[in-house]
Amino acid sequence: MFLPPEYFWLEPVIVAAIVVFVIDLIGNTLAFGSRVVNAFVTAVVFALVFGSLVYFGYGNISMTVSATPSASAPANR
Repeated sequence: MFLPPEYFWLEPVIVAAIVVFVIDLIGNTLAFGSRVVNAFVTAVVFALVFGSLVYFGYGNISMTVSATPSASAPANR
């Protein structure tokens, strides 16, 4: 982690933006003739890369929800 704890949510966004940028460069390289073909190739390459990242468990983000309020939580009236 290269960000402070309060900005931890931003790290996966930055990583995803970099991945999408690289995938778009690959899509542009493979199909530079037409915009529609380029968009389709980029979407297919993204689906393959994103699917493999999810399948192999990279980028797990876990969140916990507490049913009981903490002692410092404000009271609802």
